[in-house]
Amino acid sequence: MSTVDDLLNRSRDLGSDPRNTNYAGGNTSAKGAETDPVTGEPVDLMWVKGSGGDLGTLTASGLAVLRLDRLRALVNVYPGVDREDEMVAAFDYCAHGKGGAAPSIDTAMHGLVDAAHVDHLHPDSGIAIATAADGEKLTREIFGDRVAWVPWRRPGFQLGLDIAEIKAANPAAIGVILGGHGITAWGGTGAECQANSLEIIRTAETYLAEHGRPDPFGPVVHTTPPEAERRARAAELFPLIRGLASTDRPQVGHYTDSDTVLDFVSRAEHPRLAALGTSCPDHFLRTKVAPLVLDLPADAPLDDVKARLRELHAAYREDYAAYYRRHATPDSPAMRGADPAIVLVPGVGMFSFGANKQTARVAGEFYVNAINVMRGAESVSRYEPIEEAEKFRIEYWSLEEAKLQRMPKPKPLATRVAFVTGGGSGIGAATARRLAAEGACVVVADRDHTAAEKVAAELGASALRPADVAVAVAADVTSEDDVRAGLAAAVLAFGGVDLVVNNAGLSLSKPLLDTSVADWDLQHDVMARGSFLVSREAARVMTGQGMGGDIVYISSKNAVFAGPNNVAYGAAKADQAHQVRLLAAELGGHGIRVNGINPDGVVRGSGIFASGWGADRAAVYGVEEEKLGEFYAQRTLLKREVLPEHVAAAVFALTGGDLTHTTGLHVPVDAGVAAAFLR
Repeated sequence: MSTVDDLLNRSRDLGSDPRNTNYAGGNTSAKGAETDPVTGEPVDLMWVKGSGGDLGTLTASGLAVLRLDRLRALVNVYPGVDREDEMVAAFDYCAHGKGGAAPSIDTAMHGLVDAAHVDHLHPDSGIAIATAADGEKLTREIFGDRVAWVPWRRPGFQLGLDIAEIKAANPAAIGVILGGHGITAWGGTGAECQANSLEIIRTAETYLAEHGRPDPFGPVVHTTPPEAERRARAAELFPLIRGLASTDRPQVGHYTDSDTVLDFVSRAEHPRLAALGTSCPDHFLRTKVAPLVLDLPADAPLDDVKARLRELHAAYREDYAAYYRRHATPDSPAMRGADPAIVLVPGVGMFSFGANKQTARVAGEFYVNAINVMRGAESVSRYEPIEEAEKFRIEYWSLEEAKLQRMPKPKPLATRVAFVTGGGSGIGAATARRLAAEGACVVVADRDHTAAEKVAAELGASALRPADVAVAVAADVTSEDDVRAGLAAAVLAFGGVDLVVNNAGLSLSKPLLDTSVADWDLQHDVMARGSFLVSREAARVMTGQGMGGDIVYISSKNAVFAGPNNVAYGAAKADQAHQVRLLAAELGGHGIRVNGINPDGVVRGSGIFASGWGADRAAVYGVEEEKLGEFYAQRTLLKREVLPEHVAAAVFALTGGDLTHTTGLHVPVDAGVAAAFLR
């Protein structure tokens, strides 16, 4: 097996087990020789996981490749710890060939340690020892001379030198505990290195299990309601919390009510420990210096909870600004935002936030890691994370700022949560695809849950976690309970709702005398009543967030055009069209824009046409059903057939950011039907 394949296998084995390291945390390396294509001579190289990659899913493209002689020669030009950040740029001059992925700040650690294979990991058990007040003493007690202690030092070139020196001075050691941070292990082969990493992790786990006291977080002081009650309360609170967390910039949310979280927030010591913040750099870069913690019991009245959250948020912002002022220097980057990334609510759980769903979810996962670390440290000692000043140095590190600046520009609908009814087929599916492609998180709602799931799976197919992009909900828009449950599911999935597309519909083509009351009621129930119910529940969420929003009605040319054999459908669409005007007038004060789209002749891919409407309309116009699209195209001014994707494009045009001052508008997407021109 090649050196690279061996490294990738080891990395994935270690990274696939959350006990070993957190998502995108830690790095691994291997050293070996290859033939230099220029000289034809052997050259010693190091392959190391690059910046930003994840061990569990690492591929060859995620490795940085450096010449070992040049990397180690950097010791001769190292200007000292005060200027160690300059060494990161020097890694570019050590690249072999194109160099592969960008080297991470930990590259020096891997290159300077005299071992063929090195693992640097962030296991909860290892960090628990690393953050214990007497971590150095515990390391000697637990591991003897097999694992050495390295006092806290910010990741970088000097830390690499420190570890290399400690390894040389401790020939029996298989690795080190990095104070406040994690572990590093080494070995002569990949298998030996992996075995040494696992020995450190499992030995620490065993020690904590056998010697830790059972209640490190203190007695239970808050009750935990049953799941249904807990999640209903979460759905009530999430829009407000998301709105508060989005004060400086819009955020997507993630909700966690795992046993680990619920136990932590139920215990007496959780406010004290949460205030201490996290310690491992990977943790607090995702979770910020400390969470916002609600100080009310689980059974407090909802209005009291909301009022208190607003007060605590204001205080959090003041405290964060003070933290920034205490430690910022003239060279520090500007404050990035004073809102919390983590909010803890006793009896309910944890709400985490980020610029997209994956970032929000991972922030929550990292805080679960932090809870595990606190539990371990408190069980055998006292949890003592790194000092606040050190946290600031990393949070506002120039290298971290440079990494943020290199991130791609967000897509137009990034951070927005879309709820699309009738999303399992036709216009709804096309709209869901377009909104997801433009960066939105999408909730695909359809009475046909299987169809909705298929579309949601398609949207999330390229994501590590498909649910980070889209989720499906079963919803009959004629049912008040279904609509309420569907919006609640959207809130629990992403934190709220910003963009609603009222697309669910059906049609029956009959002359007036053949139209039954049931025909009339069915079409009005689905389109008029259904749109009303969805808009009403969505408006509750949007006003709770205080972030504005968009509601788009997929109406029809038939809302304004009087066609034959169409009284129930046309009247229901006219109802929808007037809802647009009424709601635009009512909701504008909340920053919610309400607009409509009037399509016509959307045959291909249409659920309505496939359900019998196409055959009925073809009969009315005296054409073959398979040629109905062509017939509709020929009667338009542009002589073009309208497809679901054209309607989806209009939805994006209304919501993508260019028409921020437009509300109450109806946009025709009909290829030009003069009789349907708005007057």
